[in-house]
Amino acid sequence: MLNRTIASIVPPDVAAMEAARALQGRLTKPAGSLGVLEELSIRLAGLARTCPPPLLDPATVVVFAGDHGVHAQGVTPWPQEVTAQMVANFLAGGAVVNAFARQAGVHVTVVDVGVAATLEAGPGLILAKVRPGTRDLAVEPALTRAEALQAIEVGITVADQLVDAGTRALLTGDMGIANTTPSAALIATFTGVDPGRVTGLGTGIDSATHTTKIDVVRRALALHSPEPTDPVGVLAAVGGLEHAALAGLILGGAARGVPVVLDGVIAVSAALAAVALAPAALGALVAGHRSVEPGATVALSHLDLEPLLDLGLRLGEGTGAVLALPIAAAAVRVLHEVATFDTAGVSEK
Repeated sequence: MLNRTIASIVPPDVAAMEAARALQGRLTKPAGSLGVLEELSIRLAGLARTCPPPLLDPATVVVFAGDHGVHAQGVTPWPQEVTAQMVANFLAGGAVVNAFARQAGVHVTVVDVGVAATLEAGPGLILAKVRPGTRDLAVEPALTRAEALQAIEVGITVADQLVDAGTRALLTGDMGIANTTPSAALIATFTGVDPGRVTGLGTGIDSATHTTKIDVVRRALALHSPEPTDPVGVLAAVGGLEHAALAGLILGGAARGVPVVLDGVIAVSAALAAVALAPAALGALVAGHRSVEPGATVALSHLDLEPLLDLGLRLGEGTGAVLALPIAAAAVRVLHEVATFDTAGVSEK
């Protein structure tokens, strides 16, 4: 499945991008007056291979949930049970991402790809558990290669199912206590930046825990020596099940020509793996916001993506991606609905 998906990902369509650029120049506004939104609309036309590209409605935020063996290293004060408890909160509609999604008209889908607890089936939940949490990456590989591949394929499958059901924009979400630690390890591996520069405070840890967290990432990288030219191997060694599934969601969206709006540091670390697997997948990515986690800025710079929002967020769940969606959607709607100088009878300069 992974090989077929990667083979389906193609570079943006140049003709569609040129058509979108030309259309932007004929709309009733000064040329370039919409700034980065004009370039975004052009990129999305290239992704969809048509001008104008489809409107980004309906949209779905996919919250992949998984636990982490590295929790045993004391990298977070939050108990591991919170992962399953927050999944229940998502399904009950009580989390921040649910409130933001209702405001933006976005559907919420939760995927159990690796929660340590046994979850009961219910509306809005996809049960696709690869294993009940990763192993401790500071001691041994977090996943086997087969498990990493299986998690990637969970993400691809979910993307296909949602696009087949009519979704026109995929938004990345995540839930997993301790998941900023593997995120830092992934970012350090793919960018070559020192762990001390990409390891942040996560959900809010003290300086002693932060020092421990940086040390854990350093030890994990020294133990495994992950090779960035082998992205699946990197995900297996130091990644999380939700990271691998998010990489799969990105690849699946890119293969279907559907934009993927990234959330924060967990999403952008997964995006590094996805783009390492299929460089053309970059054309599907929209950076929703700049997380205050330092690794997020490093990863975005490596991907050459400029975020739409910078609000000091560090929550995760997909919240920043949901907030950014209306901006991306508005950029596309301009190409559909704004009149040209000719059709509106407006004089040009």
